[in-house]
Amino acid sequence: MAFAPATLAPMTESPGPRGDRPVEPKVPTAGETIARPPLGDRPHEGTWVVLPTYNEAENLEPIAAAILEHLPGATLLVVDDNSPDGTGAIADALAARDPRVRVRHRPAKQGLGRAYIDGFRVALDGGAERVVQMDADGSHDPAVLPALLGPLGEAGADGIADLVIGSRYVSGGGVLDWGIFRRLVSRGGSLFARIVLWLPAHDLTGGFKAWRRETLVGIPWRGVHSGGYVFQIETTYLAHRLGARIAEVPIVFTDRRVGVSKMSRRIIGEALLVVLTLRWDELRGRGPKRGGAGDASGSGSA
Repeated sequence: MAFAPATLAPMTESPGPRGDRPVEPKVPTAGETIARPPLGDRPHEGTWVVLPTYNEAENLEPIAAAILEHLPGATLLVVDDNSPDGTGAIADALAARDPRVRVRHRPAKQGLGRAYIDGFRVALDGGAERVVQMDADGSHDPAVLPALLGPLGEAGADGIADLVIGSRYVSGGGVLDWGIFRRLVSRGGSLFARIVLWLPAHDLTGGFKAWRRETLVGIPWRGVHSGGYVFQIETTYLAHRLGARIAEVPIVFTDRRVGVSKMSRRIIGEALLVVLTLRWDELRGRGPKRGGAGDASGSGSA
């Protein structure tokens, strides 16, 4: 499985040339144990990658191998919603072969947002300093991960951002293999949310993001909606209102090669309604307040 090329630039103001398509990573065979790299050879230790899955049996092994190739010191957390195609069992097999892989089994499909919140809680409880969220279908290129994490800074060193968004809609970014309708929905949704909620980011509907621990801890998770599309908009909105510094790194998004997209008209309608509700609540003085306690860490339930 090949992953899409992406432009690797630290910030949107300084886009670089497009990188070459990465070499496909080696996928471990059944029963093969992958040795954990020595401590000195493990950059990005303290970083957790949260990877929600539902019916991603054909995609999980290649994407997991690619993530750990580009972030050898990271922990990969697979959050599986009891996939009927056996994705959870594949994740367990990966975890048995590689100690950097962990699995969170959930009883049923409850929405992408809830899967992310659950994964964030597990990552924070495990000591994560930086948390990445990304899709398991190969549409988010793992080769971009070091650039996505760059603006956050390393452990113990303050970076220039608290939330970094992999953006399709800044110079150097783009989308491949999408039809006109899908492009209009995604770009139009981002523009609508950006105008209504007064947000600086250009890509508000994408789900390729990197977070600093402190930012995740501060978000009031109990009130966040669970829908996948609206979850991406709402979390960026909350981070911005709570004072987070937001940066964008250009990416090239490639539509999934295997499986079926989970986008639906219901999800789109929910997103539009929630955006308007967030703005209305803010106008009435009921918006997020700085210093509000979050509950993604062990201090509360997700």
